[in-house]
Amino acid sequence: MSLDVYYFTEMPYHYITDELAEQWPSLRLTFPNSYFDPNKATDLFKRYLDEFQYAEEVGFQGLMINEHHNTPSCMDVEVNITGGILARLTSKVKILMLGNMLPTSDNPPRLAEEIAMLDVISGGRIVSGFVRGIGIETWANNTNPVHNRERFEECHDLIIKTWTTPGPFRWEGKHYNYRAVNPWMMPVQKPHPPVWVPGTGSPETVQWAAKNHYTYAAFLTEISRAKQLFGNYREHAAQDGWEAGPDKFAFMICVHVNETDEKAQESGKAFMWRMGHPLKGPKEYWAPPGYFSRAGTVAAAQRRQRPMNEMSYQDLQDNYHLVVGSPDTVIKKLRYIKEELGIGSLLLEAQGGPLSHEDTIRCLKLLGEEVIPALQD
Repeated sequence: MSLDVYYFTEMPYHYITDELAEQWPSLRLTFPNSYFDPNKATDLFKRYLDEFQYAEEVGFQGLMINEHHNTPSCMDVEVNITGGILARLTSKVKILMLGNMLPTSDNPPRLAEEIAMLDVISGGRIVSGFVRGIGIETWANNTNPVHNRERFEECHDLIIKTWTTPGPFRWEGKHYNYRAVNPWMMPVQKPHPPVWVPGTGSPETVQWAAKNHYTYAAFLTEISRAKQLFGNYREHAAQDGWEAGPDKFAFMICVHVNETDEKAQESGKAFMWRMGHPLKGPKEYWAPPGYFSRAGTVAAAQRRQRPMNEMSYQDLQDNYHLVVGSPDTVIKKLRYIKEELGIGSLLLEAQGGPLSHEDTIRCLKLLGEEVIPALQD
């Protein structure tokens, strides 16, 4: 069974120290942007884009990008901008955007145009991820969390119709109304670019993804919980009369490879920044009233035994949220994940927090030259 491996980074602005972060309830939403230095960010963007480009050179099958707002943990605030850059910088890899936040968008046809334009520029290499956005995004974008899921689904329906129905046509919905939908820009891939949906446990999302035959990506979820979610997907698919293969499942974790286990364990400690303050914050930041259904609330509580920001370095590794080691060690652990979950794609966040450019490049080189080929058995 082949495996597509994607490189991912949230492109963090990692200059915020723990001492500074502890003075505020969270690094997200309300952490003052007066601590942002655009000149440092310029250098970071150059570095991160170089690393994305290098990942293609060493053998990754794809690059993954996402977006968040009001947080130093993710400088990528618009996946369609970054996607356009990567579409031109690269020539072979898939560009996975996980993704565009549909409930916070007031203009679905514009999103459809932008993604189609990326597909054209890249020559048909875009994988279009649609996301609800974490609860914090509803605050940052001043949208009503009660309407999050229904806006997500209506926005999705309008985008798909925009890609697949000759215009002009009229759209009259609950949240979106257009007299004429007729974009000139249409995607290369027909009927439209592949659609992926990420999740952390919501049963509604799993069912919706299965109904639409979309790839479901589990993010930083315990192996047992991911196995359960994928099993639920397969059951929904079977009820609809089709069999879900490995291509419908993806799993995202953090990973760091170095020449030896000892070196990897030392340099991999940089990921503790990513797993720390960026994941802390008041409960209402993450789960504004109405954002989760009752079933979603129960599922969120079952996602893992305790929050990742309360786990030790070893705990994160024991729970497969973070895989660290030499190529041989990492190959064994990633093979276990692949076989246990029956996935067709593995999403590796291989740059976390203050991990240096040199360590990131070394990690990418070892992943590309030794780990990825070994996973294709």
